[in-house]
Amino acid sequence: MDIRLINDEGVEDRPVEELKTLLDDEDRLVWVDISSCDKEAARVLAEVFGFHSMAVRDCVERNRVPKVHAYPDHVFVVLHAPERGKRGHVHYIELDQFIGRNYLVTVHGPINPVVDPAAALRETREVLTRIVAGRLHPATPFELSYAIVSALTRNQENYVETMTSDVWQLEQRVTGGNVGDPEEFLNELFRARHGLLAVRTMGALSGAIYGRMTNLTRISAEGQRLVADMADQFDRVRAVADGEREYLQGVIEFYQTTLTIKATLVGQAHTAEVNRLTEASYAQNEEIKKISAWAAIFFAPTLVGTVYGMNFTHMPELQWAFGYPSALVLMVLASAVLFMVFKRWGWL
Repeated sequence: MDIRLINDEGVEDRPVEELKTLLDDEDRLVWVDISSCDKEAARVLAEVFGFHSMAVRDCVERNRVPKVHAYPDHVFVVLHAPERGKRGHVHYIELDQFIGRNYLVTVHGPINPVVDPAAALRETREVLTRIVAGRLHPATPFELSYAIVSALTRNQENYVETMTSDVWQLEQRVTGGNVGDPEEFLNELFRARHGLLAVRTMGALSGAIYGRMTNLTRISAEGQRLVADMADQFDRVRAVADGEREYLQGVIEFYQTTLTIKATLVGQAHTAEVNRLTEASYAQNEEIKKISAWAAIFFAPTLVGTVYGMNFTHMPELQWAFGYPSALVLMVLASAVLFMVFKRWGWL
């Protein structure tokens, strides 16, 4: 927990023991930055500041969406910044703020263990560096909060810029026909879409809560102006993310159309090949029919000739004068009958 006294000369670090005394002087601007809300930090928030138990709990636990709660003497705000993870995952870096009469308390919410802890302190460290360097002189808690939130929206815009670079590369791969594995490429497309959708949601929800804050009468006129500007910054993030998401959707639809056309062409080629094989099979069957028909026709006289060629002693036809002509007539007649049958069936 860092206790900082902001004055015209810059920043003074003070011990925790002096916090209550510093808060009693309303002419001073006190900035309390809590990197992790442990038990001691939660105790200070509850006992020294007297914050509501639900607000303290929100600082200890992770919040999924931005929120704002207005109390009689302060405003509690929860915001998120995006941090890129592996395989398109988007980590939500939480920043909680208590904006009072003469103090600003910033609490960095719980983060995924795989995320670099420095990412959570990015905005507050940036603002602290500007104050120490003399480039920023906040006089009120809302001015200090405005500087931190502006840094957060810039990081959101930088995230959109990074995703835009990825979208352009994906588009070049689509138009150049160098997509590689289609399944993996589709995964890349939808991971990029997920990243843009995540930061778009952050901007939209954050803009909505700052839009609500503009209606709080307990905020001064200068504070209202800063709140309205912060709402406009979040709306700009949402609009830029929406534009890039629509652009990416066009790339996705173009690639899906390409896949559909290729699948149609492959299907047509497959159908043509099946038709060709079917025709070949039909022609082959017709030839088999003809061969089978002629084999049956020639089989009939062969059968008769085989029977009468046995020359057994007790065959009565051997002594019959008309046996040979009758056998020939039987061969011709059997062949003729089979020929007419196969002709009627269309085999010949």
